[in-house]
Amino acid sequence: MKILVVGTGAREHALVRSLSLDPAVTELHAAPGNPGIGLLAQLHPVDQLDGSAVAELAGRLGADLVVVGPEAPLVAGVADAVRAAGIAVFGPSAAAAQLEGSKAFAKEVMAAAGVPTAEPRIATTLEEAAAGLDAFGAPYVVKDDGLAAGKGVVVTHDRDEALAHAADCLAKTGSRVVIEDYLDGPEISLFVLSDGVDAVPLVPAQDFKRAHDGDEGPNTGGMGAYSPLPWAPQDLVQEVMDRVARPTIAEMARRGTPFAGVLYVGLAMTSKGLRVVEFNARFGDPETQVVLARLATPLGAVLQAAATGSLGTLPALEWLDAAAVTVVIASGGYPGTVRAGDPITGIEDAEAIPGVHVLHAGTALQLNPAGEDDDALDGAHLVAAGGRVLSVVGVGQDLAAARAAAYAGVAQIELPYSHHRNDIASAAADGPLV
Repeated sequence: MKILVVGTGAREHALVRSLSLDPAVTELHAAPGNPGIGLLAQLHPVDQLDGSAVAELAGRLGADLVVVGPEAPLVAGVADAVRAAGIAVFGPSAAAAQLEGSKAFAKEVMAAAGVPTAEPRIATTLEEAAAGLDAFGAPYVVKDDGLAAGKGVVVTHDRDEALAHAADCLAKTGSRVVIEDYLDGPEISLFVLSDGVDAVPLVPAQDFKRAHDGDEGPNTGGMGAYSPLPWAPQDLVQEVMDRVARPTIAEMARRGTPFAGVLYVGLAMTSKGLRVVEFNARFGDPETQVVLARLATPLGAVLQAAATGSLGTLPALEWLDAAAVTVVIASGGYPGTVRAGDPITGIEDAEAIPGVHVLHAGTALQLNPAGEDDDALDGAHLVAAGGRVLSVVGVGQDLAAARAAAYAGVAQIELPYSHHRNDIASAAADGPLV
């Protein structure tokens, strides 16, 4: 099987890594990929938002399957262009991807499907936003209706801060902002694969959105994650499938926009029971890094089944009896203005530790000065080129062992001015509570 993966981040590196371990996968390609992905797949400098270019590349390569990783290409219709070319694609259509592309649309679908979620107020003016804030009271939850790379949400007790974020969201032409009732309790991520009719859950994970230890600092795209969740109810996955995933997938099919791909269900375990925080139309980052690290079933056939309407014929997925923890190393300044060009060293030393692998996100290759050479990178050295630079994944017999491995790997990596959280999975590793 020849597979083309679209995207540039650690999520895509995790997908490529898992696919590289699948004996049925004979060729791996990525567009445009990153230096880490380039060690496992052939890279192609194609604009990931250009559906025609991606479809043309897939046809030229003779790809059996295209896997679209990030949300922006999905919302832009890249999967539609590939499907129109007659090539199997894992990822929803642009119409179905509106479950992530518009939070207001997602709330509408949830209401129609009877999915439990926070009560929303959709505002198109600052006056409407202010009224929503006052209706719900503190803590205030304000969400940009559109894509914001995981950083469009503000949760605060400061009404002025909440209103300022609403104003920023509404400043964009034709925009809306979603004001929500606050959901208490720990959050969980569950990925559900769908072929438009059938649905198969993966294992739950928990990520850490805030930039600093103790859940302090601004929201980010995610600073780490772990799986399994020893504190979660045993029937959690079944409840999510029955009350959230299957009703949503059925509602999308009823509307004539079947959802085929991965439905990312972001949940809050509130004092009133399970509630949906958000839907995404793709694998989450950094949760994918730990979920795929635990998957024993070869990934290629699973993604192909979802892309070709045959999920119902798959045997049950198999999982390693192990835990996984990932820690994100971020550039100085992230999630604000970030540094770029700082050298990265120590990845090979990190991966020499049993149970550790390192996934690239915001990295690039810079040519070495004349006379210097690096055989592994063809005369270039690795530098930071984004906010979240690397995901260091540790796998162990339990969360404590996985956590120890991940942080041992982090300790080997040098990136000037970088920062990472030191408390990923610490509470879960120590006891039953988060």
